[in-house]
Amino acid sequence: MNQFEHVRHRPPTELSIPRELLLVLAPMRSNVNLSRIVRLAGCAGITKVIQCGQGKVDREIARDAIDFVEIVVRRSLAPVLEHLKEDGYSRVGLEQTTRSICLFDFEFVNKTALVIGAEREGLSQEELNRLDHVVEIPVYGQPFSYNVATATTMAVYEYCRQFRC
Repeated sequence: MNQFEHVRHRPPTELSIPRELLLVLAPMRSNVNLSRIVRLAGCAGITKVIQCGQGKVDREIARDAIDFVEIVVRRSLAPVLEHLKEDGYSRVGLEQTTRSICLFDFEFVNKTALVIGAEREGLSQEELNRLDHVVEIPVYGQPFSYNVATATTMAVYEYCRQFRC
């Protein structure tokens, strides 16, 4: 019989090199979703989140990640996407489109900006036009899409699976 001993709050796994994944967020309606995404960034070793709009991160939800993740606030997404291109990032949107690639089949590059749309509207056509790739997560039932924080978690987890560092 296997004996498992519960370990609560195991120390983080060391990364051999820092992650070059940025999370780039359209304005979020929900501070809960924004805070969950910041917590995700901290857990995944992502050091920077670019947040567009006026959302506020809730420390109770984001927990310690708020102390380790740099949160850069910008007014709008389109200019941010242009700067990321100049900085050599692959701009990957998480959205359902006519030419999206299934997340399971997509090969991330190390230096990726994962672009996340707003909860109800997603990414605008103007923003989609500035992306290099768009990935989507298959949905097998109702409703037709995942919660934005949940979908972001799945995409970040896939990136981390590909770049275990």
